Amino acid sequence: MNTKFILLFFTTLLLTTTGKLAFSDDENSEKLNFTVETLISDMNVPWGLAALPNGEMLITERDGTLRLMQTDGTLHPDRIAGVPTVKVGGQGGLLDIAIHPQYASNGWIYLSYSSPQSGDEPGTGSNTALMRAKLKDHQLIDKEQLFKALPNYRAGQHFGGRITFDNNNYVYLSVGDRGGRDDTQTLANHRGKIFRLHDDGKIPSDNPFINTTNATPETWSWGHRNPQGMEQHPATGEIWAHEHGPKGGDELNKIITGQNYGWPTVTHGVNYSGTTITNETERPDMVSPITYWVPSIAPCGMAFVTGNKYPQWQNNILVGSLKFQQLRRLELNEGKITHEEILLDGIGRIRAIEQGADGYIYIAVESGGKIIRLIPSA
Repeated sequence: MNTKFILLFFTTLLLTTTGKLAFSDDENSEKLNFTVETLISDMNVPWGLAALPNGEMLITERDGTLRLMQTDGTLHPDRIAGVPTVKVGGQGGLLDIAIHPQYASNGWIYLSYSSPQSGDEPGTGSNTALMRAKLKDHQLIDKEQLFKALPNYRAGQHFGGRITFDNNNYVYLSVGDRGGRDDTQTLANHRGKIFRLHDDGKIPSDNPFINTTNATPETWSWGHRNPQGMEQHPATGEIWAHEHGPKGGDELNKIITGQNYGWPTVTHGVNYSGTTITNETERPDMVSPITYWVPSIAPCGMAFVTGNKYPQWQNNILVGSLKFQQLRRLELNEGKITHEEILLDGIGRIRAIEQGADGYIYIAVESGGKIIRLIPSA
């Protein structure tokens, strides 16, 4: 049996069983051809990426492990010590990681995670928490829990957990509805919110609900379901976020101070059973999404493309899809999505997207526990 016949046989078999060709290292896209370089594999659900100024990369694994990718693209052999206690289960675990905009001078690293019930905290189970720490001698030191959503819940879904900063060094944290969707339409709890804090965890005096009776003072926006992507727009400084809808209705939103994003009063989705949640898709007192996806793509991870490595993608948004195991490239024009392209179709469940200090795009893929890098073709 010759080599050509063997190749044809397995290609035919793959098409028959999967309906698509196996993922190729060489990708041809509409505006930019590139090669996919697999740097690391066999990680345990890599969930968050943070690029360090020296070219290294911090990687969270959902099982509660923090790892360091070295400048040569290999994993440091030892786990980073001092990671906070994490309650792993369902969608919970060690989630996102980000560095302070002035990391080079202050060394602060920020982590989100499902924090178990402790002491006299209300509720049982866990909820999303934010901490900061510094990295020294391959361990976290000077650890401070800055915020925790309360009460704790036994539910294992919708932790949110994305972290980003703005130009004034405020830190933003997304928290999902934790399975209690009807509670997102009140300001009196931490369900389905994006929070804004000073970088030391203090509550800013100009937060929109700081003087509202019974409102959670950390709240920046509300009415969210489960935001798993959040980044600052590189040109405008605005915070953008995407979130999981139910069956259909995933959303990409520009986050506006004090605004209600509608879940579950308005949605383009339905219950997983197919039954109706609401007949309303918009209201004048609620913010409509920039774009939405029906059917759901299950968006996770998000990055704006900057720098000179991918000039054809400048300021485009990259969004991972868990459901369809692909990367989406979204073009923006005057704040609107004008075009969307599917890339890396079949690569696996994408969890995080990060632009490294070298300007290249790095992607964490849950399937196979991979860290990949996109190298533009010469």
